[in-house]
Amino acid sequence: MRWREWAETETRSLHQQGRWRAPRTFDSHGPVGRFDDGKQLISFASNDYLGLSQHPDVIAAAHTALDEFGAGSGSARLIVGARSVHAALETALANWKHTESSVLFPSGFAANLGVLGAFADPNTLICSDELNHASIIDGARLSKAEIQVFRHRDLQHLESLLLTAGSRRTIIVSDTVFSMDGDHADVDRLIEIAREHHSLLIVDEAHSVLGPYPEFHDVAYLRVGTMSKTLGALGGFVAGPRTLTDLIVNRARTYIFTTAATPADTAAALAAVTILQSPPGAELVQRLRRNVDRVRGDHPSPIISHICGSEEAAVTAAAVLLDQGLLVPAIRPPTVAPGTCRLRITLSALHTDTQIDQLLAALRSLPSADPNTAHLQ
Repeated sequence: MRWREWAETETRSLHQQGRWRAPRTFDSHGPVGRFDDGKQLISFASNDYLGLSQHPDVIAAAHTALDEFGAGSGSARLIVGARSVHAALETALANWKHTESSVLFPSGFAANLGVLGAFADPNTLICSDELNHASIIDGARLSKAEIQVFRHRDLQHLESLLLTAGSRRTIIVSDTVFSMDGDHADVDRLIEIAREHHSLLIVDEAHSVLGPYPEFHDVAYLRVGTMSKTLGALGGFVAGPRTLTDLIVNRARTYIFTTAATPADTAAALAAVTILQSPPGAELVQRLRRNVDRVRGDHPSPIISHICGSEEAAVTAAAVLLDQGLLVPAIRPPTVAPGTCRLRITLSALHTDTQIDQLLAALRSLPSADPNTAHLQ
């Protein structure tokens, strides 16, 4: 079969399964935006949890860097792509995460590919939570290590897998907050297990805007993060002990062989880190916490799932909300397992009480396969 025929067959198959996807333009300023057809919507789909992408200081910092350094970095960091703003952001991220140093990547996805490739090889056993993000899954596969997947948050299962390692080095890798359910790992216990088994612990904190806030003592660890969510900018990073981060600079292919992040994105993230650690930043976190509590009290993150079950039910529910002016995406396989299709609701500190009221009223009118969403506040 020729490539064109193969592509046409695959396209037909995706259409027949109802899984064909295409991006749709959504021009927004904060939670409110418009589709390309002019329809105005309130978005409950963005990961800009604190709304820092719209903060005037963040925008001004990007403008200043653009004027000073230009649009792009022009090369990889190890060639001539390093700028003073990159080093300043790495220092600020390390201070934020209470680590010795950090290393920037062009995205959080690239950070996970890079860190797992830098530390794992065929003589390594990687133990990965079954609901980890795709970037962790792909990074583990590319590393050529043996991969064992432990049941979601089942740390007894994790320990049983570590016992099979023999003389091999071991890595435990887990999201701290999981991107589709918004639940969190028992990071304190993961630290204990890593210490007991002399494992390297890698945690991806991309969605950990409301915690957990672990303390790493007497354990080998690395903290992966992204600037595109809590910080409202773009890029990824890995923070940890300098012995490990220096090795990342010399071994991570997604660091060595890619152009450095743009100065404007980097400066925006630097401004966002500064805001986050200030009283106004603390107030944004508190506002986000209040919004989450209104929708599902005591939930650990701004990611809330409304389980619909079938793909058809999820797509229909998303369409019903869209008709009411609410943008809430339907999440389907392969992102989630069959039978667990859902609406993925993400909340922001910028959502108003009126917008939250509108969301709650709309959700209450939907059928749900999830008992948690039957008790919306």
